[in-house]
Amino acid sequence: MPHLARILLVDDDSTTNFLNQLLLRRMAVAGELLVAENGAEALHLLAPPGDTDAPLPALILLDVNMPVMNGIEFLRAWQQLPLPRRQGTVVVMLTTSLHTRDLQQMQQLPVATIVDKPLTEAKVHAILDRYFQQQLPGI
Repeated sequence: MPHLARILLVDDDSTTNFLNQLLLRRMAVAGELLVAENGAEALHLLAPPGDTDAPLPALILLDVNMPVMNGIEFLRAWQQLPLPRRQGTVVVMLTTSLHTRDLQQMQQLPVATIVDKPLTEAKVHAILDRYFQQQLPGI
């Protein structure tokens, strides 16, 4: 199974973040887990003022509905970062439900896939197999 350098969890629900961190740590899929409670916090982690070389996560697990800056607003801001900064990152939306309007907006945004909550080991395996398997040597 691929081992990613860093994963960013973006969700306003602290229980969801806690459970997702437990799952990902138990699976040992990342060297570092970052957590943000909204899109604005996530952007600050990804592009701290004055630090254009901050390492980016290989995977962002992003909630849709959050206060301050929701997932769609985050993705619009994310698109403003220079392409070389964003290229190695896969963004996966985690949601309990999506409105048709949200789905239509996301089709225009850099989302790899949408996964229903809760995050499970099987869902993590599916994401890693689909988007990161080619990074393993010898495969």
